[in-house]
Amino acid sequence: MENTLQDIKQTVIINAPIEKVWEKVSTADGIGAWFMPNDFKPELGHKFHLQSPFGPSPCKVIELEPPHRLSFTWDTDGWVLTFILKESGDQTEFTVIHGGWKHADEVVGKAGEKSSVIRDRMNQGWIGIVENLRQQMVS
Repeated sequence: MENTLQDIKQTVIINAPIEKVWEKVSTADGIGAWFMPNDFKPELGHKFHLQSPFGPSPCKVIELEPPHRLSFTWDTDGWVLTFILKESGDQTEFTVIHGGWKHADEVVGKAGEKSSVIRDRMNQGWIGIVENLRQQMVS
């Protein structure tokens, strides 16, 4: 479809080894601490829920390559979240990609607003979320 919105992509350098960051982004407790409460399990095909401000969002793990990559579907609008980790000495580069955006004028069901409005709001939100993760990893 033409005019689909660009993926959100946020990257942060975390002063922690990749295994420690992986633990924080691939467990229910870890994800709950910096993102949203959930019942995630690091198993390919696992169905779980993120507890969003709009209620429970159904999700499914679609890619799992420890400790470098995790992807899951998020909610019912076609969104996909991907966490990418790259080792760099004792630091880890963490990138989140929030993809699956539809046409800018298409309404996101739960929020009742246009995709373009939700995407802009979520782009700003992801800046704070990845910073929260980075700060939690500081010893």
